[in-house]
Amino acid sequence: MADKIYSISKSLPKVRLSHAPAGPNAFKRMIASAEPAEAGELVAVYDKNNNPFGVALYNPRSQITLRIFSRDNPDTFDINAFFDERVSRAVAFRRDVLKLPLTTDACRLVHDYADGLPGMTVDIYKDQIALEFYSLGMYRLWPNIEAAFRKHYPEAVFHHRATAYTQEMEGFNIKPEPGPGRKTRITENGVQFEIDMKGGYKTGFFCDQRENRLYASTFASGKKVLDLCSYTGGFGIYAAKLGGADAVTAVELDPEACEMAKRNANINRVKVDPVCADAFTYMRQMLELKRKYGLVVLDPYKLVSNREERDKGIFKYRDFNRIALSLVEEGGIFVTCSCSGMVPMEEFAFIVRGAAANAGRRVQIFKKSGAGPDHPVAADYPEGEYLKCIFARVY
Repeated sequence: MADKIYSISKSLPKVRLSHAPAGPNAFKRMIASAEPAEAGELVAVYDKNNNPFGVALYNPRSQITLRIFSRDNPDTFDINAFFDERVSRAVAFRRDVLKLPLTTDACRLVHDYADGLPGMTVDIYKDQIALEFYSLGMYRLWPNIEAAFRKHYPEAVFHHRATAYTQEMEGFNIKPEPGPGRKTRITENGVQFEIDMKGGYKTGFFCDQRENRLYASTFASGKKVLDLCSYTGGFGIYAAKLGGADAVTAVELDPEACEMAKRNANINRVKVDPVCADAFTYMRQMLELKRKYGLVVLDPYKLVSNREERDKGIFKYRDFNRIALSLVEEGGIFVTCSCSGMVPMEEFAFIVRGAAANAGRRVQIFKKSGAGPDHPVAADYPEGEYLKCIFARVY
C-alpha cells in the first residue's frame, strides 16, 4: 500500500502491444512483450511499431492486464498533473454542467472509465468522500487521488472501499476502518437519508437511482406501494414523502438495511412499513393473501455478475418479474430495475415481456431509463451503462 504521493522518478517499464484494443482495456493476448514490472505499477504502452500509445495500470494477475487511462506520451507523462486535470474536469461536470448541488449534496464524482479514471468510482456524501477501487493500480495511487480531490474539498473525510472479490482478484487488502461507523445525512430532492460510511453495499448508498426514485414517486398518490429489495428505503420513502402514497411496504432481506430504512422513514417523518424478509417468500405470501398494489417497485441486487452465473441470473430476473407483476393491481404501475451490466436494456425488456406473458398480464412500457447523469458512459466502454429501469402500466 502506498503511504505517500506517488511520483515518477525514472522511466516507466515498457509494454508493447501486439494490436491496439478497441476500448481502454488490454488483455494478456494483446501484449507482445513486457519489461519486468510490479503488479499495480504504472507502465508505458507502445504499439506494435514502438510508437507511444499511452500510460496504463499494469496487473499481470488480473483478467484486465492493462487499464489504459491516458494516451499521453509516456516520456512526458506527469501523474499528478493528470489526476488534477481529470478530477477537476469530473467535479466541474457535476457542479457546473449538471448543477447537482442545487438538488442534492450526494452524487457520483467519478464514474470509472467515463471520467477517464478506470478501476475506481468516487461518491460524495456531503463532506464524506468514498473511493471504491476495482484495480490494484488505482488503489496504490490513492494518496495522489485524495490530494487532487482535496483541492476542491479541503474539509472532506475519505473512506476506502472494495469488495472481497475485487481484493482477492486484484491482490490488495483494505483494512477495515477502526471504531464505530461514521454516519452522515444527505439530502436529495428534499428527501433525507442517513448513510453509514463504514457499512452497507457499494459505497453505502445508490445515487444512481436518484432520478428514477423521483419519477416513480409521481405515480404514488393515494396508492398502496410495495418496494421490493428496498435496501435503506429509497423508492418507498420517496413515494411516501413526495408522492403522497396511502401506504408503503418496504421489503429487504438485510436486517441492518431494514433498520436504516426505519430510521430514514423517521428522519423524513413518514410512515413506511419495513419488512425484513426474502422478497420471493414475501411476494408468494402476498399472492396467497390476494394482495394488490397500485405501485410496485422491484430493484434487486446484481443477479448476473459473470458469464458463469448468466443463465441462473436470467431465470431469477424472469421469476422475480413474473411474481411481482402478479401483485400489481389493474391499471397499476410497475417499476423494474436491473443493475447487471452483462444484461443490456434490449434483453432486460425481453425478460420483462416474457415475465408478463407468464403472469398473464398485459404490460405497457412507457419509459426506459438508466443511471443518473452523474454516472456517464464512455463511448468506447459501453459496458459502463449498467443500470436499466423500466416503467410500465399493467392490466
